[in-house]
Amino acid sequence: MSTKPVVLSIYRRALKLTLAWTIERGLWRGQALYIRSLFEAKKDVREPRQLKVSVKAPTRNVAARLILYLQALILEAEDLLDKWKHPEPYRPPTAPGGSKYERNIPPPILDPPPPMKL
Repeated sequence: MSTKPVVLSIYRRALKLTLAWTIERGLWRGQALYIRSLFEAKKDVREPRQLKVSVKAPTRNVAARLILYLQALILEAEDLLDKWKHPEPYRPPTAPGGSKYERNIPPPILDPPPPMKL
């Protein structure tokens, strides 16, 4: 499996997590740029020695060791996301789970009653 979709998912979750902690977009933008810089710093990692993750690889194959290091790095990022998860994340009021969800919804359109036969 490619690591690109996994890393993109972690990046999106990190941005949404910081938005749950900081609702104001002006303050959140600085945090988003910091998160982006963290991901950009690890973007061009091709050698296992460039990664600062301590995983003992049982094989001498460089590609296999790189995959193990990347998996360890992904697990470390997911652990950080779980650690910093907000207990009550921000939800827009009209979104599902929000305080105004399904408030003042239009009445359902019903078919007219069938004609009566006398």
